Amino acid sequence: MIRDEKRDLSFQPAINPCPRRLTAEQIARYNQRGYLHPFSIYSPLEAQANRAYFDFLLAKMKAMEDGRDSYAINGYHSRCRGIYDMATHPAILDIVEDLIGPDIICWGTHFFCKLPHDPKSVPWHQDASYWPFTPSRTITVWLAIDDADVGNACMHVIPATHDRGLLQWKRTDEPAVLDQRIEDIDQYGRPVPIELKAGSISVHADMLAHGSAPNGSDRRRCGLTMRYCPPTVGSTNPGWLENAIICRGRDESGRWGNQPRPAGDDLGRGDKPKSIGAN
Repeated sequence: MIRDEKRDLSFQPAINPCPRRLTAEQIARYNQRGYLHPFSIYSPLEAQANRAYFDFLLAKMKAMEDGRDSYAINGYHSRCRGIYDMATHPAILDIVEDLIGPDIICWGTHFFCKLPHDPKSVPWHQDASYWPFTPSRTITVWLAIDDADVGNACMHVIPATHDRGLLQWKRTDEPAVLDQRIEDIDQYGRPVPIELKAGSISVHADMLAHGSAPNGSDRRRCGLTMRYCPPTVGSTNPGWLENAIICRGRDESGRWGNQPRPAGDDLGRGDKPKSIGAN
């Protein structure tokens, strides 16, 4: 299935003669392949604290006994201080700025937590296919909360699929976190595993084909996806603009929300944040 919603889904290469963190070679590689990894952001002790924080959030949510699963902590950066702080980490924003410019909006966050022996896959997909944004300029930062490797179903990507437009897909009827599956994925190239140590990140363009297998191991695989774009991006659904953080620079368009740093950690379902993610 191909859906034409009259959105601009083209890839815009990053052009940055004076990057903060990335090298010219890394920027060229991102433009050519659609992703970069790994970047160490947190020390081992800090990564351990991130893991303990997610454990706390997951236990708090499960104690509510309202049917939510390990993938349900989605869009809570405006309600949970720890998620807000990860999304606004200066070292992460330096990398993001090198790719999208000095005005940075974080509009979505989502913990993708595959528990041991989780039967659900994340089928091959392109993030932007799910989102009502135009032009397509979001980049995803994937922060490893746990070590992620082939053994516990890390994300895989197909290099250089980010500039081929919207790929043909169909609905999947298999156990899955998301419901789109790109058809005949083998024609687009060989998958590359994105293995990350806890506390490190990868970055990928919103039209890059990627996915992950079920986690058949005895180890959990949790990552936090954070979605960033410049404020020149608009939406066919204005509700998606409200739950944003202006991380750096300005929003001269005036379209985007700018949520303050939360006072604590609220995982209640009332007035649920409106942003949605996919990874």
